[in-house]
Parts: sequence; C-alpha cells; structure tokens
Amino acid sequence: MRRRLAAVTLTALLPALGMLAYNEFRVRQERHDEVHAQAIRASQQVALEIETMLEGVRGLLVATSAIPSVTDREMTHCHDALSAIAGRLGTFIGNIVVLDKGGKLVCDTLNWQAGTDFSDRPYIQSALTSDDVVIGGYTIARISNQPILPVAFRLTRDGETVGIIGTGLRLGWLQQRITERDMPKGGSVTVADRDGIIIARYPSPDAFVGTPIPDPYRHLVTAGSPGSLEVASQDGTVRILGYQPVTAHNPLYVSVGISKSEALAPVNRATVTGILLMLGGTFLAFIAASLVGRRFILDPIHNIVQVVTRWREGDQSARTRMEGRLGELGQVGAAVDGLLDEIEVRRKASVAADEKRRLMARELSHRVKNTLSVIQAIVRQTFRGQDQQIISFQRRVAALAGGYDALLSEDWNNASIREVAERVMLPLRPAEEDQSISLSGPHLLLPPDIAVALSLILHELGTNALKYGSLSVPEGRLSVSWTEEANRLSLTWRERGGPAVTAPAREGFGSKLIRLAFPVAYDPEVTSDFAPEGLEFKISFRSSPVAADPVSADHETTAAG
Repeated sequence: MRRRLAAVTLTALLPALGMLAYNEFRVRQERHDEVHAQAIRASQQVALEIETMLEGVRGLLVATSAIPSVTDREMTHCHDALSAIAGRLGTFIGNIVVLDKGGKLVCDTLNWQAGTDFSDRPYIQSALTSDDVVIGGYTIARISNQPILPVAFRLTRDGETVGIIGTGLRLGWLQQRITERDMPKGGSVTVADRDGIIIARYPSPDAFVGTPIPDPYRHLVTAGSPGSLEVASQDGTVRILGYQPVTAHNPLYVSVGISKSEALAPVNRATVTGILLMLGGTFLAFIAASLVGRRFILDPIHNIVQVVTRWREGDQSARTRMEGRLGELGQVGAAVDGLLDEIEVRRKASVAADEKRRLMARELSHRVKNTLSVIQAIVRQTFRGQDQQIISFQRRVAALAGGYDALLSEDWNNASIREVAERVMLPLRPAEEDQSISLSGPHLLLPPDIAVALSLILHELGTNALKYGSLSVPEGRLSVSWTEEANRLSLTWRERGGPAVTAPAREGFGSKLIRLAFPVAYDPEVTSDFAPEGLEFKISFRSSPVAADPVSADHETTAAG
C-alpha cells in the first residue's frame, strides 16, 4: 500500500516534473543559441580590429611609396625618410624595407646591408604583379628574426614598376593586444593566415603560434561564410567556436571560443537549485502522503485485515467497529462487520444442518444395511438347499454393503487404487473363482477425495456393464488397468465379448456423474470410445492437486453442486 501511495504521489507530481524538465530544456537551448551568437559576434569584432590594423599598415605603405626619396631609391635619403616614419609609428610594425624590382634590398629603417636578396619570399613575387597591398602569411623576418605578418606594395614611377616597399605587422605586438582583451574564463582567440598557420593564440601562445590548425578544422579557414560549432580544443577545453573565414577583404582567419562549461554555469547552477528544490518538494510530498495515507488509509486497512485474520483464526467476535468513521474506508469496515455477522449466522445454521446431515447419513447407512440383511434372510429362506448359490449371493450383497461404507465414511485415509477397484468389482463377480474381471497395475495410493470419486466412477461403469455391457452375458470380459507416468495416473476400462455397443443418444445421470465426479484440481481428462466390440473408457489425472485460483474453485464448487 505504501508503494501505491508513493505511486499516486509521484503521478500527481509528474505534470510539475514535466514542466520543470521542459523549462530546463528550453532555457538550455536558448542559452546554447545565445552563446553561439555571442561567439560569432566576438569573432567578428576581433576580425574587424585586425582588419583595421592591416588597413592602417596599408595606408602607411601607400603614403610612404609617394615619397620621392623612396621611389628614387637613393640609399641615404631613403633610409632617413623611412627612419623618420618608423620613429613616429611605435612598435606595432617591424622594419620598413625598400627593394628594387629584382627583390634586392635598397634601404631600410635598420640600415641593413644593401643588396640582401628577398626575392625568394612569396609575398614579394605577388606584390610585383599586384596593384594592391599584398599580405603574406606567417613569416620569420630575415633581418630581425622575429615572427611577422609581412605586407608589401609595388613602387611605380611613370607607370613603370621600380621596386617594392614592405614591412610586417609584429606578431608579438598582435599577441599582446589579443592577450590584453577582456576574455571570459576559459575563452580562446585564434588568428591564422590563409594557409591555416596560427599567428596569434590565446591562451598558450607559445604552444600554438606557428603551428597549423588541426586537419578536422582546417576547412573552416576557407569556409563559405562565418559560423559556429562546438569543438574540443587542442588544450582539452570544450568550447563553442565562432569563426570568420578568409575572404577577399579579410586575409586572416579569426575564431573566438567560449568555454561551454563556463557559458552554461549559470544554467547549471539554476538546474542544481531547481533539482534540489524539486527533490525537497517531492520528499515533503511523500512525507505528507505517508502521514495522511497512514492515518486515513493504511491504519483502517490494517484494522480490517487484522479483524479478518482474527476471525479466520477462530475469534468469531472480532469486528472493525468503524461505522461512521474514516469516510469510505469506514463504510468498508462497517460492511465487513455486517458480512461477518451474516457469516456467523450462516455458520451456526450450517453447523446445525451438517449435524442433521450426518445423522441422516448414519441413519441411511443403517437402513441400507438392514435392507440388505433382510434381502439375505429372504434369499436363505427362499432358496433352501442351494447353499452354494446362497453363499455367492450373500457375498456379493455384503460387498455391496461395504461399498456403501466407503462412500459414507468420514475418516477414510489414503487407499490403494487396487483396493478401491477390488471393493467396487467384488459385487460384480458371480463367484470368487470367476475370471471375467481382471485388474492390473502398480501399487499406487490415492488421497481420500480421489478414492471416493474413482469409486463412484467405477461403480457407475460396473453397473452399466452389468446391465448392458460385457458383464451382462457369461462370455463377456472386463479389464481394468492403470499406470503412472510424469506425475499423472491413467486408468483404462475395457469391455469385450458383450452385446454390441452404441453411443447413447443423450447424456444420462450416470454419464454426468462420471464427467463431474472428479475434482478439477487434479486436472482430469476423460475419453469414452463406444466401439461396437465394447466400451473403452479412459481417465487421466494428476497424482497431486494443483493450486486452484478463485475462478477454478468457483467452477469446481458449481460442478459439485
């Protein structure tokens, strides 16, 4: 019952639990979408800042290329002009160099040896054929030996290419700017060139700068449009990544990662709080249901059960006395009291009727025996001088009387199946030496109810055989055999040598007795073969009863009635 109360309480809580689960799912989904959008916006912001830096470098090179001393490539004046410009720009760009159209150094801000060859740099070759500023990839500067992002622009005079002016965005300075950004805990920023080489990274720049983006995410560098996804970063943190791919206007790949655990931390805290509140409310609901259920349901039910148990154990005065209390269960208790009162009245009436039935059964047995004794006396007086026939008749009448004793006895214990068969067959034999009836089978004991039922069935079959079957003629034969196999007993009644047999047109009392006499608990199976040469009857039943359910018990009671 406590489990049922718990189930009812849980069922009542299910709608609230369902709403909490739905709200939890919706809040998490909304937060998930919000973080994805936040990551994309953050990557756009970083990309815009870097693009602004590169646009400033581009403007610097374009403006410097218009200085006559630079386009004339006169070493001394060129060096002075570049040094003056570099002194005003600070440290965000590296060395400014001017090359001839063959890629050889003409002048620079560091006064490096003229003639140094830069023609092997890919960005130099690209700048010679481009009308716009060319931005290269991750490069270690040949002069300063520092990582830079090179930028180059073609010098022209009178429409003719005369050289290249170039510089580089210092990646150390870029890394410092990214590190100084106000990043949320567990966040990340990655900047890579068009080849996927990382040029700036937060956190752990020393471990990642100069290395390629892992192959599973390399396609994001040249993706068709910005986007976001959930990834397990190389540092082991699961992040929601917003990325900006390389485009014609944005020569660098930028991604910003937001730690999933940190982003969902408020939701997780709210979830834990909600779960704790839900568990607390559920616990209180179960406690309330237990207390209320015990007071108004369990205790009344236990009272009813105890009263029924005491009554079954013999306390006929046990009553619930719940009338007028505890609502519907009080009505049930009052109904139980009324039922017990009625049963007590019927029990007393049944005891009286049973005593009367026993008296009548004893009287019936006495009268039957007296009647048979009178018949024996009449036979002795009528057939004087025929002692052998009189003795045979008296023996058969005595056997018939013994059969009545078995039927009416109240203290019959387990009996041998052979003993039961012989007791029933004895009145059917005209003499002891008669061989018309044969019995065969192993020694088996039958419980009293089966012995009585089998005695009734054999008696009915024997009576029919004596009237109409094989025992009605001198040459008739009857065999009764039994076997036991797999916890089932099988008995076969076979008649031969009698009059021709035909199936009865209707079921008489004897046939109904045979069909209903056996207890259902022993699972009886009965077959009758009315062959012309003689009746063959078979009955099979369990050697021990099976547990009967209420339905079968009702059926058995109906059948017996």
